[in-house]
Amino acid sequence: MLHSPFAALVALGCVSVVNAWFRVACTDPLVQERLDPIISPGVLNDNSLAPSTLSDPCTDFGPSYTYNSLRASSCTSCEVEQDLSNYWFPKLYFQDPKTKLFEPVANGGLLVYYQNRGDADVSNGGSGLKTFPPGLKMLTGNPARRSKKYPVGLGTQDELRERAVQWSCLRYSAGLPGYDDNGTGFPTTNCESGLNARLHMPACWDGVNLDSPDHISHTAFLSGLDNGSCPKGYPVTLMKLFYEVTWNVNDFASRWTPGVNAWPFVYATGDPTGFSWHGDFQNGWDTTALQEAIDACNNPNDATGIGDTSACKYLTVNTAANANTCKIAPIVNEAINGTLTQLPGCNPLQYGPGDATLYTAANCPH
Repeated sequence: MLHSPFAALVALGCVSVVNAWFRVACTDPLVQERLDPIISPGVLNDNSLAPSTLSDPCTDFGPSYTYNSLRASSCTSCEVEQDLSNYWFPKLYFQDPKTKLFEPVANGGLLVYYQNRGDADVSNGGSGLKTFPPGLKMLTGNPARRSKKYPVGLGTQDELRERAVQWSCLRYSAGLPGYDDNGTGFPTTNCESGLNARLHMPACWDGVNLDSPDHISHTAFLSGLDNGSCPKGYPVTLMKLFYEVTWNVNDFASRWTPGVNAWPFVYATGDPTGFSWHGDFQNGWDTTALQEAIDACNNPNDATGIGDTSACKYLTVNTAANANTCKIAPIVNEAINGTLTQLPGCNPLQYGPGDATLYTAANCPH
């Protein structure tokens, strides 16, 4: 799994989620590696390259791991000590228009919002949200997607999953108006203040299965994506996760010309369109601490009601410097940083609009 360095841009929050009561900032990654223990347990994942932001440098993190092995971790690269979960998302690369070589793009670290959303939340008149069950795995987005398929507002789970993938082109440092994705894919201009990529996670669970064959159908999105009700068959409403990563694309502004060159940034999935942005979550929380935080730390009468994680007595906020010391050595021996002739694994550029072919080492066209 792969992740890029933590930087000051992690403080750039999305306006639509500033009222989230609880935030987990993740710093430098635990490890940079082409592994995905949810999609491809026990094997290398040819089709993606993503970050593991949290786990253990002393136990058995690798192609597969369990809730118990996550809970046995001796450190965390995120800043809440009770959270030993694994967060995963694909890396962004710059492809030089002249040389066609690839270079990794730095980002501001992963910021995870834990949101009290949905009809079941106490603030919405419900009976209360539930903690993630031990061993729960879930994902959002689609690594093969290369175009928009569904009209916004359709309300099906497929459309909600597509709408869960969002980004903004931030340009305030240049005095220019920024803009959001409206289903058109990557921008065409430089984003002087960063490319802010976001993901909504499902917040509804079937109450039985910790995973499913497609890694999707045991969970579902709220009817309004960011709020609303759970569909029939999903009786448990969880805390809603929202991922935010800001990529420092302006670092490469001198090396391409908007209007002359095509947008030169691609995801490690071989995606030059932006539609394959996706993320995974595997629960490693102290579930008692998280449930206590859910029940008691969204209080309008104290600082927990405005998202101050450190004000919640059930959570211990670590320093970024200490979190940055949590590291393990990669298992996969391959070049993932520096200047590369091709993306790691078997990920040739595929522009769509149809879904991409996910190759393996056995049928790689390279």
